[in-house]
Order: sequence, then structure tokens, then C-alpha cells
Amino acid sequence: MLNQAEIEQFHKDGFLVVENVLSQDELSGLRAQLESWVDESRDYTEAYGETIDGRSRFDVDPSDHSTDHPALRRVSSPTEISDAYFETAIHSSMAEMAGQLIGGSGTRFHHSKVNAKLPHTATTVKWHQDFPFTPHTNDDMITALLMVGEVTADNGPLQVIPGSHKGELYNHWQDGRFTGKVEDSVEAEQCQNYVSCVGSAGSVCFMHTRLLHASGANNTELPRYLFITVYAAEDAVALSDNPLPSVHQGQLVYGVESGQVRMSVNQLKLPQKPKGASFFVQQAGLEMA
Repeated sequence: MLNQAEIEQFHKDGFLVVENVLSQDELSGLRAQLESWVDESRDYTEAYGETIDGRSRFDVDPSDHSTDHPALRRVSSPTEISDAYFETAIHSSMAEMAGQLIGGSGTRFHHSKVNAKLPHTATTVKWHQDFPFTPHTNDDMITALLMVGEVTADNGPLQVIPGSHKGELYNHWQDGRFTGKVEDSVEAEQCQNYVSCVGSAGSVCFMHTRLLHASGANNTELPRYLFITVYAAEDAVALSDNPLPSVHQGQLVYGVESGQVRMSVNQLKLPQKPKGASFFVQQAGLEMA
């Protein structure tokens, strides 16, 4: 459980890194499953598998992936194909802490994914906020990033702008399409004084849905594995399709049902759902409107 000081720190900064959220036994199951997916990816030259909406479940970086040098970068909705990932997303201390930070009557599961940066792979994530991907009637939403392995300053850690969740919602559209990234001018003006979120395996970075964040390439021998789960207040109703639909979407993980819908004032253009395996394709400009 989190203490009051930690909860207040989260609301001040928009993120909170908590160590030892999962035990080594819990982590070993997650890591073994993920490593098996990496090995499996060696047999493919492009995105493969299938999620409930027909898109690929496993996404590889086409510019960097080979049998000898796998570049698996995304596993979509792993809770549907792994008991270990389901239990972590729904029934773990991570879910309980997310509920504490969101507050209110209860918290629901929205979606999950694994983002991987294997050694010496070029995968990057450009500056963005999560809420424009998943707009709801209110923005009491948290992205929980579980470090399945150690995350260092050099292997592609999450980079965040403290306090940016209290600022504006930025435009994530350019040239008539949803790119999933802020404009270059916003990056230049707002995204220079970032903090890198690092930690040992089992640590979790809890991040507010409006926080500006990004990550760079992994130029080390150490893989960077994140299991990312998005949670929403139970009285927040989705205003667009889930970018990663799941059979577990809407499952209560903390608290109780209120039977109410709560609305806050936000204004943004609704997102386009990715046509490809992941938002990496959108950010690379490979999907046209």
C-alpha cells in the first residue's frame, strides 16, 4: 500500500516510481513468458499473431529485426494469452496501488501491452500524452509501467516532464492524421528538462494520463522490458474505441461500482485507431489518413 506522502507526490509531479511492487517469484513468471515470445519472434519477418480486433498481436521493428537480432517491440493485450500477465494486471499490488492513486469509488482495467527494447535496437517513442489516445469523460487515468527487468539511464528508460499533467492537452494530429506525438515546437519548448524513470526489476512507474513522456533507443546489452497497464476511474466512460481492445476491458480491479458517470472539461480531437500492429507505425508516419 502507498502512504499519503507518496500519493501527494504523485499528484504533484504526475508520476511516482515505487520499488519492489512485485516479488521475484511473480517477476520470474513474467520474464520467462516474455523471453519465450522473444524467441518465437525469431521465426517471423513481420508483425504476426492476432488480437480480438484482427490486428497483429506481436509487432517487430521491420528496420531492425532478424533471426539473429530479434527486435520484438510490442505484445498487445498479453493478459489474453498469459495467466501471469493477467494476474499482474488485475489482482496484484500494482493494480491496488493504481486504485489508490486514482482515488474515488473504484478503478477499472482498460488495456495492457508489453513494450520491449532488446539490446542495440533502434525503437524509440516520441513525445506524447496518453489521454489523446484514450479520451474518457474524465481524466482520472493512470498508466502503470512495470519494469520486468532492470531499467537504467542507458537502455531506453521512460522520460517524463514533471508537472506537465497539470498543463494543456496538446495536439497529436499533423497534416490531417493522428500521429500520436506532439508537434515539434512543443517538444522544443516543453520537453527538454526531462527526468528518466529507472529502477530494478519489480519497480513500477505510475504515470498520469496527461503527463508528457517519451523514450530513446537501447544502446546497451541489457534488454528493457516494460509491462504497461492502463487503469481508469470506474466512473470514467470511454469516448473513443480502445486502441488495444481486450476481453478484460472494464474489469473492476479496485473499489466498488458507483453506477455513475463523472465528467470533466477537456477539449481534444478524437484519435484514429491504428491500422497496424501498434502506434509505432503511427508515430513513424507510415499510416496515412
